[in-house]
Amino acid sequence: MGLLKDARSAVRLVRKALAQRRARAWYRARLEGAPPLPDNMFKIAVYFADGDVNLYQVRQWYKPLAELAKTWPVVIMSRSITGAEPLLRESPVPVAYVKTVVDMEQFLASQDIRIVLYVNQNMRNFQMMRYGRRWHVFINHGESDKMYMTTNQFKAYDYALVAGDAALARLGRVLWDYDLDKRAIKIGRPQADHYSGKLPFTPDERKVVLYAPTWEGDRPAAAYGSVVSHGEALVRALIADPRYRVIYRPHPRSGAVVREYGEANHRIIAALKAANAADPGAHHVFDDGPELGWQLAVADMAIVDISAMVYDRLASGKPLLVTRPVNPEAEIDEGGYLSDADWLEASDAPFVASLIDTMSHDAAAAARLRKWVEHYFGDTTQGAATKRFHEAIEFLMAEWERFAAAHAD
Repeated sequence: MGLLKDARSAVRLVRKALAQRRARAWYRARLEGAPPLPDNMFKIAVYFADGDVNLYQVRQWYKPLAELAKTWPVVIMSRSITGAEPLLRESPVPVAYVKTVVDMEQFLASQDIRIVLYVNQNMRNFQMMRYGRRWHVFINHGESDKMYMTTNQFKAYDYALVAGDAALARLGRVLWDYDLDKRAIKIGRPQADHYSGKLPFTPDERKVVLYAPTWEGDRPAAAYGSVVSHGEALVRALIADPRYRVIYRPHPRSGAVVREYGEANHRIIAALKAANAADPGAHHVFDDGPELGWQLAVADMAIVDISAMVYDRLASGKPLLVTRPVNPEAEIDEGGYLSDADWLEASDAPFVASLIDTMSHDAAAAARLRKWVEHYFGDTTQGAATKRFHEAIEFLMAEWERFAAAHAD
């Protein structure tokens, strides 16, 4: 087993090296014909130190950032070539590849960056956070009740833009001596104002079920993934029922740690393909695209694991089932929405169609859902979250001006 594990690790390292080489070659070719970014153009930077495997964390901010850039010029500072390459291809705002600390310092010296936004807790965030005279702001890559959302690392940032009252209550319970009134600003879920995208099928009488599981996790406390425990059974049940259409959107890291999890993921993809071959009108979808929005908007029901996807769906105000982890060590914060959620047990996965039918006629469940939507996101009227996001940025810019004037040399 040790030799097999070493061989797999070697293959992963070779693949990573090849991906980096291809990305560097593409980047060099692109630079030959591309002008440099103008000096003194950008006021806001999004700092992203990860490669392509975590690109989903910044992708979900594309549309809110593009809207913000109409008022305040925004740039994404990418530290990894495998992250920079796809960002340069697809980002709606400019991207600066700053591989080294020297590159980063030179770029900062050429710009007037007043706010730096962070979408995750990468260790290399601290290489950027050494620079003062600007606000360092954690915006995260989703809302959830996972332990990640109450990490003491929040204190490292000047401010955090959070979704709503639930986030404030969560931080207040866990963080000591953290000034919520000053440092945490509620903005809702701006991404929900931009749910869009071209549907890969024409809507018809079939009910659409989005199944969006997370990955297997890197430790028992975070073992929330359901692909093995729930996924295969529920997908088999739904594709066997002609009333349903499945959109399967697995986490991009599925199988990164546990081989069996990746194998189950591939079996689900194969089952959807076979079901479409047997019934071309079914139009089941395996979705691994960069855009998240149309899936949440079109789905009549969503089945999700404990992850940010619970709250992405909650922000839409539409019904969902949450898979209950089978690992007894998985940590579940049942002080919030999860205390009142509609759970899907692994033993009930084969009967998921009947559960969906029951929920579609449950007025009490619908009322509970509306209550929690308000608690987590506040006003979800179209455009309300975007307005709050822009107001938060305006406040931070005004504060920057105030501090800059007070500390002028």
